Amino acid sequence: MTDQWHHRPDRPDHPRPDPPGRPRTGTPVPEPTGRSGPPPVPEPTTEAPGPPDAEPTAGAPGPPVPEPTHRTGPPVPEPTAGAPGPPVAEPAAGSSSPATEPPERTAGAPASPEPATGEPGPATAGSKTIDTGLRLLEILREHPGGLTISELARIADVHRNAVARHLTALRNHRLVTRTGNLFTLGLGIVELGAAVQQRLRSAAAGALQSLANDCHATAFIAVRDTEEEVVALAVAKPRGSDLHVAYGPGNRHAIDHGAPGIAILAGRPPVPDEPPVVENARRAGYSVTAGQLEPGAWGLAAPITPTGRPAAASVGVVTIGAQEESAIAPRVRAAATEIARLL
Repeated sequence: MTDQWHHRPDRPDHPRPDPPGRPRTGTPVPEPTGRSGPPPVPEPTTEAPGPPDAEPTAGAPGPPVPEPTHRTGPPVPEPTAGAPGPPVAEPAAGSSSPATEPPERTAGAPASPEPATGEPGPATAGSKTIDTGLRLLEILREHPGGLTISELARIADVHRNAVARHLTALRNHRLVTRTGNLFTLGLGIVELGAAVQQRLRSAAAGALQSLANDCHATAFIAVRDTEEEVVALAVAKPRGSDLHVAYGPGNRHAIDHGAPGIAILAGRPPVPDEPPVVENARRAGYSVTAGQLEPGAWGLAAPITPTGRPAAASVGVVTIGAQEESAIAPRVRAAATEIARLL
């Protein structure tokens, strides 16, 4: 074989020989070797990248890799002041992004959101429940003969199902008892009343004795026992006096008959068709009667109203023969104020 190349027009892939003396251009033809078989595949150059899916060969530079920014993840939104933000992820290893600390809760801020305006919270709902239960007890006190669930619901303006639930709780504490379909106050009320009366006796003992000594008359405290009656709870006799009215603890009489009961009615809100004597006592701040409990007896009493609540008791004096009202009334009213403060 010679080194002379012959051009063959019928072979497109056959290159045309260069004229003598001119260097060849184009792709250099490798020198033939002694090995038989297909010619070796030339190594890819940097200017001829391989197929898109092919792995680059060793030693060949790949596509340029963009430089990472200082943050490797999406920007974390800043938490709103006073509101807990979402949890912040820890930065990846090697990242230069500093860890974002969660916002601290403001001192005194509630752990849970406050209920919307107009929606009762737990404290409000509990207060309403207690208020309804006490209201039912007051209604039963005003109706000693007893009431049915429907009658209680109508008077209290509460749904009968709610009334039934309250009555069940009150019966569990013996504050209400049931006879057939009628509900009345239970013995638990009497026990509570006895405890209150004992406290009233203890608180009023000193003030009551001082009132008896200053007025030279028998001093007393009377309480409302039923809708129609009052009873003397405590009595103090003046020291150094042998003449006094026989009025002792346990004496009972009509609430609208005598100074003690009229004073209690005067210390409560007005009611329709109340007697004029009660209206007069409410305006004066005390009541005065003569000869209503015993012939020749004169009494003056003032309502005891602790913290502005309706009166359930009164304090006063009773003597034989009329006394000077302008001198006795200020002492009795002062004693009522002092006892109410102690309660």
